[in-house]
Amino acid sequence: MPEGHSNTLARILRLTAVLEAGTGIVAMVDPALLVKLLVGLDVSIDGTVLGTCFGVALLSFGLACWPGGGAGVDRRSPAARAMLVYNALIAVYLTYAGTVLDLHGGLLWPAVVLHALVALLL
Repeated sequence: MPEGHSNTLARILRLTAVLEAGTGIVAMVDPALLVKLLVGLDVSIDGTVLGTCFGVALLSFGLACWPGGGAGVDRRSPAARAMLVYNALIAVYLTYAGTVLDLHGGLLWPAVVLHALVALLL
């Protein structure tokens, strides 16, 4: 793989790792806010507990997918594959939530577009 391509993939992976880790931090600090912004719903205490767990998972996922130094990033790397699957599936699920479940929050469709774009780039 040409080095420029590897560097571009590393930048995409780094950006998505930062975004997912940041989303995880928001979900850990105020999961109700994240749910409100994404799908426009209020959450119960149960949802808050699960949202915080989701935040911990997203933060961990973002950190795990951070590209290491050295040889560059390959599309077959576990981090790139994990981010590809995550972004593709979350784009599909959020689209389902917005269309079939009729859930709407201010960040729902921007999140769908962002995740779909990242999946295409990966």
